[in-house]
Amino acid sequence: MPIIQVSLVQGRTPEQLRALIHGLTKTASETIGAPVETVRVVITEVPPTHWGSGHQTIAEKRGDGSA
Repeated sequence: MPIIQVSLVQGRTPEQLRALIHGLTKTASETIGAPVETVRVVITEVPPTHWGSGHQTIAEKRGDGSA
């Protein structure tokens, strides 16, 4: 049973997350031959104030976070 873990900055719609789950499940099934019903996808959404790149948070880069 493959488990795919994805970390994303918050902000995607439920439809986008559903499409991501579908795409990852399909790809895993086709690539490694796992039955679709055995593929698990776990999405962890992280607030933009809790995700850094360089020495800034994503919120700061977007201009919506405090320094």
